[in-house]
Formats: sequence, structure tokens, C-alpha cells
Amino acid sequence: MIPVTRGILRNSLRLASEVHLKNSVRFRYSLPTNTVIVFVPQQEAWVVERMGKFHQICEPGLNILLPILDRVKYVQVLKEQAIEIPQQSAVSSDNVTLRIDGVLYLRVEDPYRASYGVEDPEYAITQLAQTTMRSEIGKITLDTVFKERETINISIVEAINKAAQAWGTTCLRYEIRDIKLPERVQEAMQMQVEAERKKRAVVLESEGRREADINVAEGEKRAKILSSEAVKIEQINLAQGEASAILARANARAVSYKRVSEVLQQGATDAASLHVAEEYVKAFGNLAKKSSTLILPSDSGNVAGMVGQALHIYNNISKSQQVQGDLPIRRPMEPIDPFEEFNSGPDDDDIDGKP
Repeated sequence: MIPVTRGILRNSLRLASEVHLKNSVRFRYSLPTNTVIVFVPQQEAWVVERMGKFHQICEPGLNILLPILDRVKYVQVLKEQAIEIPQQSAVSSDNVTLRIDGVLYLRVEDPYRASYGVEDPEYAITQLAQTTMRSEIGKITLDTVFKERETINISIVEAINKAAQAWGTTCLRYEIRDIKLPERVQEAMQMQVEAERKKRAVVLESEGRREADINVAEGEKRAKILSSEAVKIEQINLAQGEASAILARANARAVSYKRVSEVLQQGATDAASLHVAEEYVKAFGNLAKKSSTLILPSDSGNVAGMVGQALHIYNNISKSQQVQGDLPIRRPMEPIDPFEEFNSGPDDDDIDGKP
């Protein structure tokens, strides 16, 4: 019974030591035996003690040791290694508890310091990374934890390198792997994200409507401006055309008046009298076409009188123009009254009996 119990106890201790060696001591392999001639693998450094005191560091390749006196005490791996940082609790500045784990990448730079500077370099660096992480998380709020992950990683690396310099180890980088939040906090954050997305959707929709209204208003504004400019140009063109037409008619009338004046000065008063009589009769003929009410002068039948009056007015105007221009006054020819035989009668002098 006793031998069985001793065997079980011995096996348990052996398994526990293997587990501890596997999980806690990453830098130490099973120590090699001194066979006088030893071959050190690449990227490894064997720390040799002679009679319990440090003697040398065996470089990769062939090395010769003294039997019994020399002993390989430590085996350091010079390759970059990744160490898993266990999950730990940290409290942010707004009193939210987080559970964070990460991965640490390091490399042994000085095998002597890594062997004699600290008992367990991996355990020391892991504890330092955890404490630094808790310190950095306590400085920031929950909302900035996810934004400041890079800053946290850099701060942890700097803190580890300051302490690990005496341990012959260099921390290359640190990465936060996972951040777990309490369920209630996670639900609140999810609701906040949904509300923020709804807000953004409403804002984008309102901005779209605003842009559409602005575009429509701009289109209507430009359409009205173009329409008003078209009306303006049309009115200007009409005014210019009407002005040109009036000017042309005035020029034509001036030329015609000048020609008539020249003809009258040459003595063609009979044709002028006939033309005035024709226009007088034509005007009376058009009166009844526009209105049923006619207002006629008392002597509307005296065509000869109207013609004579018109020629008399022309003679007076001609005389005034000649006087103003210092021209010699020429007596115009007396107009010939074509209706003289109808208007013949006793003169006022004859009636009064005066010669």
C-alpha cells in the first residue's frame, strides 16, 4: 500500500514540475549534459558555470567543456518570442470595470543579465505588463479606451523596457487582444450606437431634402432671371425698332415736306390746292366709319375756304422762316380758288356803298 502511494505522489510531483516548466519557464529548456564536446544550436546561448561560478557563454557551434567542473546552468533563446498576458480586470476613470488580455513580444539581448538579473524573466515581465495596463486604463474613460489602444500599447512597451533593461530583455511591442465589458454596459453601448446611427440617418435625410430644396430654388431663380432678361431684351428690341421706325417715318416726312416746299416755291399751288381738297373730302368720308356720332363744323361744305386757309397758313410759315434766315422775302403766288365761281358775291365794301 505504501509503495503505491509513494509512486502516485512521485508521478504527481513530476507532472506538476513539467506543467510549471512548460507554462512558467519559457526561457529554460531541459538543461543539456556536459559531454565535454557540446554543440550549441543557432539562436541559443548556453550559460556555463565552473564550480558554481559564472564562467562563459557558449556561442552557437562547437564548444569544449571540462567534465565535472563545468556545468550548463541556463539556456537562453535569442529568438523573438510571444508571451500571452492573462486576462485581468481594470477600472477606467469613469468607474467601468473591463477585462483585458494581450500579447507581449520580447527578445533576450543579454544572456548574462537574463540569467542572473531576475529569477523568472517571463513572470516579471508579465506582472509588469499587467500593472502598467491597469495604470494606463485608469487614466482614460471607457469611450476613449477603444480609440487609445495604440497609445496604451506604446505606454506599456516604454514602461517594460525601462524595467527590463536590467534583465537583459527588450520588449518589442505589446498588443491588446480582447476587451470584455459588463453585459449592461455593452447593452447601453449598443443602444448608443443604434441611436447614433439613427441620428446620422435623420441628419443625412434632412440634408438631402435641404439640398433638393436649394437646387429647386436655384433652378427657379435662374429660370426667372433668364425669363426677365429675355423680356427685357425683347422690350429693348421693340423700343429700338419702334424708335427706328419713328425716325425713318420722320425722315421720310421731312424729305416729303422739303420736296413739297420746293415745289410750292416754284409755283405749283394748283396741285397743292387739289391735294388738300382731296384729303379734306377723304377725311369727312372716314368719319362715319368709326363712330355713329359726328361733330361737323358749320362751314363743312366750304371746301375752298378750307383749302385757302391751309395755303394761307403755309404762306405765313414760309414768310417767318425767310425773315429768321435773313433771306429776301419773296411774295408767294396767290392761290387759285377752284370754287371761286360758287363763292362770288357782293363784297362788304359794295354793301356799305364804299368804293
